[in-house]
Amino acid sequence: MAGGVGSRFWPYSREEKPKQFLDFFGTGRSLLQMTVNRFRPIVPIENMFIVTNIMYKQMIMEQIPDLKEGQILCEPARRNTAPCIAYATAHIRALCLRKAGLTAANQDWTRPEMQANIVVAASDHLILEEEKFREAIVKAFEFVSKNKAICTLGMQPTRPETGYGYIQFVADKLNEVESLKTASLKVERSEGIYPVKTFTEKPNLEMAKVFLQSGDFLWNSGIFIWNLQTISEAFRYLLPEVADRFREGELLMGTEKEEDFIEQMFPKCPSISIDYGIMEKAENVYVMPSSFGWSDLGTWGSLYELSEKDEQQNVSLHSEAHFYEASGNIVVLEKGKKAIVQGVNDLIIAEEGGRLLVCKKAEEQRIKQFVSEL
Repeated sequence: MAGGVGSRFWPYSREEKPKQFLDFFGTGRSLLQMTVNRFRPIVPIENMFIVTNIMYKQMIMEQIPDLKEGQILCEPARRNTAPCIAYATAHIRALCLRKAGLTAANQDWTRPEMQANIVVAASDHLILEEEKFREAIVKAFEFVSKNKAICTLGMQPTRPETGYGYIQFVADKLNEVESLKTASLKVERSEGIYPVKTFTEKPNLEMAKVFLQSGDFLWNSGIFIWNLQTISEAFRYLLPEVADRFREGELLMGTEKEEDFIEQMFPKCPSISIDYGIMEKAENVYVMPSSFGWSDLGTWGSLYELSEKDEQQNVSLHSEAHFYEASGNIVVLEKGKKAIVQGVNDLIIAEEGGRLLVCKKAEEQRIKQFVSEL
C-alpha cells in the first residue's frame, strides 16, 4: 500500500512526494524501495502489486524499474485501506481465475491456481531485522494456507506507546479457546500463533502503561496475511458495501477495461479502514507475536527514536546542527545546511523547500491539523 500522503512528516513529506518515496536515512533507497527489496527473497517481483494514488505511478516506475506497469494499481481517489485491499484482492482473484481457465461466475476454490496466499504491507514501515521478518511471513503463509484464518503480525511493545493501536491476544492453546470462535471454524494449531481477543485504538498514556504491564497486548503492525478465498469471503460477508462495488465489474478486472471501471467505481466506495471493516468484526483472526525491529515511521517522533543521538539526546539529520544548552531535539534540514540551536528542548525543527516546521515533540499529532489549515 503506497498511496498515503504522510502529512505528519511535513514539510519533507508533501502530496507531490510523500514519505514512502523519500530516503530518510541517507541510504540511497526510499522507504518504498526498502520495502520491495525486503520481500524479494520470498515473493517474486512478478507477484508484487503496489496500490497507490494515480499521481504516483510514474514515481513508482522510476524507483522500482523491474516492476511492470500492470503491477501498479492506481486509485483515482483516497478511500482508506479497506477499498485499497479490496481492489488488490479483486485484481489478484481475476488473474487466478484466468490462470485456472475459470470465470467470475464459476469460482472453484479447490483449484490449485486459486490457492493464492497474500501478505499486505505498508510501503513506509521500517524493519531492522529483515531475515526475522521474512521468517515470520513464511510461517504465516503456511498457517493461512492450511486454515481459513486471517493472520496479523503483532509487535512486542517496548514502551507505553500512545501512537499505535493494540491487539489483545489469548495465550492459551487454540483448542482450549473454542468458545471464542464459532464451532464451524476448525483451525489447525500452530506454535506461536494465537486467537485475537480484541483490537484497541490508540490509548492514552495511562492505558498504554496498563497494556504494557499486562503482557497480552501487542502493537498493531498493520501487516496482514491471508488466503485469497478467506479475504474474498470476509469482504463479501463483513463489508458488502465495498465488495459489491467490485463485483459489479468482476468480468472487467484483469482486462484492459479494468482501469476505466476503477476510475468510475472507486470514488463511490466508502472510506473505511481494514481494521474497522474486517479485522474487528471477523471471528477467525489470529496474531503472531513478533519482534524484528519494527516501526511504522509515522511521525517525526518515531524517526527521532530510531536515530543516533548526541550526549544531550539531540538528533541532526542530513545537515549540520550545533546544539547549546539544548536537549531532546530533532533537527532535519536540507543537505549542506547548518543550524545553531540554543536553549530549547524536545522540539522538532524541520525545513525543506522553503517550508519550516518548529513544533513540540509532545504535540506532533497536531501537525496533520496544522498542515490542513495551512
